[in-house]
Amino acid sequence: MTNKHLTIGTLSRMTATKVETIRFYEKSGLLAKPARTEGNYRSYAPADLNRLSFIRRARDLGFSLDQIRVLLDLADDRSRSCEAVDEIAKEHLAEVERKIADLKALQRELDRLLSQCRCGTVAECRIIETLSPLPLEVN
Repeated sequence: MTNKHLTIGTLSRMTATKVETIRFYEKSGLLAKPARTEGNYRSYAPADLNRLSFIRRARDLGFSLDQIRVLLDLADDRSRSCEAVDEIAKEHLAEVERKIADLKALQRELDRLLSQCRCGTVAECRIIETLSPLPLEVN
């Protein structure tokens, strides 16, 4: 496949990325504008497949588009120190750890609320009461 060019549909299927998302990545500069066929269809090279796969994997891991943009720029210059890559990864790890802490706090709160459930009526439900900033009016 080294000399084969890919259509946007093929690229989409190979990376499990919606066509609209691929176009968005092009517009935002994460993917280069592809070559065009004589019929004006997009024509992608294997390098585009690799780049899109990188973007997809980074998005799956929760990296922001701005972080991905910087990572791609760094990856394009293979001779650079990876110190900047490490900094982005450390920043992202800190964000992941904050989210985990938030989710654990949520888990504890939900456990607490569920332990108070007496399986009565909704009018007596502690979960509904906790979620409601003001008492719900009954009509």
